[in-house]
Amino acid sequence: MLSEIAKFPFYVLLHPFQGFWDLKYENKGKLRISLSILLLLTIATIILRQYSGFVVNFNYPYDLNSISELQYIVLPFFLWCVSNWSLTTLMDGEGKFKEIVMATGYALLPLVLMRFGNTFLSNIITLRESSFYYLIESIATLWFIWLLFIGTMTVHQYSVMKTIVTMLLTLVVMGIIIFLGLLFFSLLQEMLGFVFAIYTEISLRL
Repeated sequence: MLSEIAKFPFYVLLHPFQGFWDLKYENKGKLRISLSILLLLTIATIILRQYSGFVVNFNYPYDLNSISELQYIVLPFFLWCVSNWSLTTLMDGEGKFKEIVMATGYALLPLVLMRFGNTFLSNIITLRESSFYYLIESIATLWFIWLLFIGTMTVHQYSVMKTIVTMLLTLVVMGIIIFLGLLFFSLLQEMLGFVFAIYTEISLRL
């Protein structure tokens, strides 16, 4: 049973239409596996940035902060899921929030495999062979988008065109949420500064 659960992400990777169908209607998808793939992607990204070969690594290792990777991977992941769920609720989508999280998580697997593989590859290739590194990266990214597209279409039972429109609108909603979040924290900072200024003024007068 455990081996079947572990193998299922790779089945989705190679048979996305049937895989995402089984994820939704056969209950073969597991939330913990989806979140585990997200964790592996975070680890793989940190390793790639810090230990990839000098031929393709333009980062200064001492300036890298592993915690900051969370805002580039975990935050966009959940932002996508929340935005997609909020949008598809209004567009007659059949997907539950849990199913969206699972489908998005399983779609990340090509990026996990690519980043672990490219970390190893980058340490044995020459400058002329670096094109293979970027080719693998591009293929994995396109594979991820393809899986995310099929997962979104299957989970919500949308047509091809409606899925494309939904994914584009999800990106717009993500931008709106980020804008409102930044606006909220900016206003909160201004209010706290105002309250602190009043407190300081009253303290000086007393």
